[in-house]
Amino acid sequence: MVSLLSGIFANHRHNGSSDMKKILFFLFFLFFCPSVALASFSGLHGFVENDIGIKLSNDTTKRDNYNMLEQRFQLKTTYYAQGANYWAEKGAVVNFRGDFTVDEYYSGKTDFDLREMSLSMSPFSKMDIKLGRQVLTWGTGDYLFINDQFPKDYESFFIGRDDEYLKKPSDAIKTSFYPKLANIDLVIIPYFTPNTIATGDRLSFFDSFQGGIAGTNSDRHIVSPPFQMSNNEYALRMYRSFGSNEAAFYYFHGFDKNPRSYKDEANRELYYSPVDVYGASLQGPFARGIGNLEFGYIRSREDTNGSNRTVENSWLKLMAGYSRDLGNDLKIGFQYLVEERLNQGAYDDNLMPSDYRWDEFRHLLTNRITKLFKGQTVNVTLFTFYSPSDKDGYVRPSVSYDITDQWKVTAGMNLPWGEDDRTEFGQMKRNKNIYLRVKYSF
Repeated sequence: MVSLLSGIFANHRHNGSSDMKKILFFLFFLFFCPSVALASFSGLHGFVENDIGIKLSNDTTKRDNYNMLEQRFQLKTTYYAQGANYWAEKGAVVNFRGDFTVDEYYSGKTDFDLREMSLSMSPFSKMDIKLGRQVLTWGTGDYLFINDQFPKDYESFFIGRDDEYLKKPSDAIKTSFYPKLANIDLVIIPYFTPNTIATGDRLSFFDSFQGGIAGTNSDRHIVSPPFQMSNNEYALRMYRSFGSNEAAFYYFHGFDKNPRSYKDEANRELYYSPVDVYGASLQGPFARGIGNLEFGYIRSREDTNGSNRTVENSWLKLMAGYSRDLGNDLKIGFQYLVEERLNQGAYDDNLMPSDYRWDEFRHLLTNRITKLFKGQTVNVTLFTFYSPSDKDGYVRPSVSYDITDQWKVTAGMNLPWGEDDRTEFGQMKRNKNIYLRVKYSF
């Protein structure tokens, strides 16, 4: 443990602004909320986990035999304000969750991932506020995200880490209001956090500059928006229940979380283009199960008419889903997603002969089957993606066994495939693996 901590603090001296943000959050709670920091807490909990992912395909990434080999030590606790003070009166709660990691893929690199460090309170009778690092999520999709524009970690998803790590934390201020008409969530995000995607080091992917699937030979550069007031991101959700149904409206003002636009082709530079997202969803009982509909209009703020070939076009997305409990611990779920690239004619007219052309429509089907055995201690799940338009897909079988209340073993596979190297899952087809996770919780 001493060597692990020393390595972590050594990394802090070199990582710059990312680690400075973590330190600032600690200082905020230490100096400005002493009555919270010194309050009674729920105890220290967490887990120790060993993960390994063995590769089933050949590619040109950093390692030939595996794409995951790591140890993870998570600690979490909750502090509750008590006593005769403002913080206790407003129900102040501080949540902390952080992971110490040793990544053998990078020769035993140690790190600390601050997953949550937040202050929650109710300053007024119909208002809640949550300030700090937190995982944000909304929408109705299962692994499909339309109006959830918060950052994701797709590297974790494709190598077999726990689903907890698919959603990345954001440094944000979330305020919730509860008037009679509808509940309102307003999120302000001053620090831009992108999706974690394949870069060629751990996972190979389609690199347009290389003209095919690339690994460590990828040398593209990603430009992030600078930290300034005009680059703040804003997310708004208004939702209300109508009987057993819930309707919601969404708005997002910020940046595409994937670098899909070209800033400087000569220097192999991509960037995160600014977008506005308008959407709605409806979820409730349907045909003895649960049905959901979700819609989103992703407006490209820099290319509203689609004529700029270097900037990602605007999109329309529509999703329908259905899930049902069939009894005997068996559940099924289905989703259909259709995406339309807008202004396709203008996009086609402005392409150069050497450009890659992307289709106007994309269709995607998903299926989840979950069966529990042995007193619900064994969970067998199969999740599949299939796109008839892209002719690609992704199969994710997994089995977990709760040996005791403390010990859990999970095994699974990641099996992306596709005919075209450029499609979402086709570009990932060389990253197939089989993984094993062993966790001890306390």
